[in-house]
Amino acid sequence: MAAAKQSVSKLRAFIDSPTGPKTTHFWGEVACKAFHCQAAWGQGLSDTMTKPPETISRNMTAAMCLYSMLFMRFAWAIQPRNYLLFACHASNEVVQLNQMRRWATVQPWAEVRE
Repeated sequence: MAAAKQSVSKLRAFIDSPTGPKTTHFWGEVACKAFHCQAAWGQGLSDTMTKPPETISRNMTAAMCLYSMLFMRFAWAIQPRNYLLFACHASNEVVQLNQMRRWATVQPWAEVRE
């Protein structure tokens, strides 16, 4: 009984916290995360699996990497820390860095000389 009461109090503390579901801070980032997972992360994974690396835009991929790095820093710097926004942009950063790696492998300077 005590464990159930403690878990209920932890849930109540989360609900009433400054970043809990009663605030726009929470729901705005849930919506952002859902959008990014579908659009940026999902599309990046789809591109990684289906499109040839020759079609990757270096400039757009670099811009997405910079964008995600800046917003990861922002999410970490604000108080209270916004872990949902940080996770959203960290996952996007991983996908974009993989895209940049794929782009670099097809460049003429990346060829192995024997």
